[in-house]
Amino acid sequence: MTKKLSIVGSILLILLSFGGCSDVGSKSATISAIYIVTSILSVILLLGYCTLIKKRQPWFILLFSAVAVVNIGYMSLSFSSTLNEALLSNRIAYLGSVFLPVSMLMTILKTCKITLPKWAVSVIMLISAIVFLIAASPGYLDIYYKEVNLVNVNGATVLDKVYGPLHSIYLYYLLGHFTTMLAVIIYARVSKKIKSSSQAILLLTAVFINICVWLMEQFVDLNFEFLSVSYIASELFLLGISLLIQDITLHNALITKHHADTSTEPTLSISTTSSDTDITSIETPVAPAPIEKTLQEKAEYMTSVLYTLTPTESQIYKLYIEGKKTKDVMAELSITENTLKFHNRNLYSKLGVTTRKELVEVSKAIVAKV
Repeated sequence: MTKKLSIVGSILLILLSFGGCSDVGSKSATISAIYIVTSILSVILLLGYCTLIKKRQPWFILLFSAVAVVNIGYMSLSFSSTLNEALLSNRIAYLGSVFLPVSMLMTILKTCKITLPKWAVSVIMLISAIVFLIAASPGYLDIYYKEVNLVNVNGATVLDKVYGPLHSIYLYYLLGHFTTMLAVIIYARVSKKIKSSSQAILLLTAVFINICVWLMEQFVDLNFEFLSVSYIASELFLLGISLLIQDITLHNALITKHHADTSTEPTLSISTTSSDTDITSIETPVAPAPIEKTLQEKAEYMTSVLYTLTPTESQIYKLYIEGKKTKDVMAELSITENTLKFHNRNLYSKLGVTTRKELVEVSKAIVAKV
């Protein structure tokens, strides 16, 4: 998990230095090579997600697919030699651009543990299909673009457009999805579906970044079309947040049930014989040994602080309770013995234990009670 997050973070930082967001094909491009690179990268990321991530989410697959389709559309547009080819490429780009915010919204809903009824999902998909048909109408109708011409700017083909009466539909569509995402995250935090405020802040940050960059592109005149890079940055940002939250949720799953009682009271078992009702046999069970009570208390404490572990500490904790040896843990995380010792000190201190053996025993007590 740590390796995957590091890769996601590194690529994200590089892309954010180039990132931006704007309406599809609304600004000039520089050179077609940029679109070739972003297309190849987006396809690689799609294949990488489908092969490297074990617990794949359908909406994340749609998100990565939509980004790939957008970039392929931009690349194709930059090489178009006729207006018909350019309009077809523009439709391909819009196909990805329309379904990308849908996949973002559904991914956030999944992360926030909110399930929509099937009819609601169907309505959202139907609205998205209608928006796409409107955006794909140029060449057939003049409702989205009144006029459109083919021009060459800085070695790339772009569309010179005069917007039609329904062009604002796509803008309202995006704003509606952004607003819904914010509302979902706020509701999930208030209703405790998101346990940690930091998780909610991360999700809000992802949405706000998209909103701010999109608004910047609407009001700032740039000479380069950054949208292809921005979409890749957005999907990586959401993937990084999702991986972090999944890692935290994995350990919080141990505390999904609370103990009904924290102590056991002795019980009396009285039996009588048929020959003599005055003689009773009283059996009193032996009280739990102090070590058992201490183990129970440690288990309760550990369940209450698992969420405070860092991603690396969580990974080490998981490997320990799986029975991995020190060499296995070092190899899994690609760290040295001194680094592992450093993480062990922090891990043991947070969980209230002093040794790995004690950590495993307490974790077993947690699982036994859940």
